[in-house]
Amino acid sequence: MVDPPRSAAVPATAQPADSARVRDGRDGRDGRDARWERHREERRTELVDATIRAIRRHGPGVGMDDIAGEAGTSKTVVYRHFDDRAGLYRAVVARIESRVVGSVAGALSAEPAPGGPDLRRLIGSTVDAYLALVESDPDLYRFVVARPLVDRPLPDDPVGGTVSHVTAMLAVVLETALPAPDHARVVATALVGSVQAVADDWLASPDRVPRETLVETLTALAWDGLAPLVG
Repeated sequence: MVDPPRSAAVPATAQPADSARVRDGRDGRDGRDARWERHREERRTELVDATIRAIRRHGPGVGMDDIAGEAGTSKTVVYRHFDDRAGLYRAVVARIESRVVGSVAGALSAEPAPGGPDLRRLIGSTVDAYLALVESDPDLYRFVVARPLVDRPLPDDPVGGTVSHVTAMLAVVLETALPAPDHARVVATALVGSVQAVADDWLASPDRVPRETLVETLTALAWDGLAPLVG
């Protein structure tokens, strides 16, 4: 493009409008970039959706060929959006984390009883929220735990991040419910860790007890352990 002569330069008074046009995406190049980024995010969402469908169809040991087939594309295209199998695994875990965190947050934010939170009920509803998700989508849970797509240790363990997030939410609630707030983090870590371990064993059992029975057992165990701290 030929530069305009100096006499035809854009007046200084027009520059703010030009800047605004770039900021709000009306500039052609920036608009194309924004549309491409939206397309990439939409495509990543579609591929995660396809991966979850493939897990439910083929089980937790699903392979990349199964995932690509479910998505109606090639493995090369999948890798283009996630770099590698670990990237796709992280994206699936992030989707599951949003469900787990949302469900647990709903249980923790339930209307408190008069005079303060009913800690036993709160523990029971939190345990039930987690186990209900596990029971409703067992193959997806097994996929997250077994990591069939990942063949190396991940320094940024996404499952550990989910556990830490849930633990932190529970600790905040316990800080207001326990007479000694400094115990909150320890109690939250112990509760979340025990529920996670029991959930793994529960899914592996061919004769699983009803979820309601398991929730009551874990709640009683946690409550008995908390009794000395609650006073």
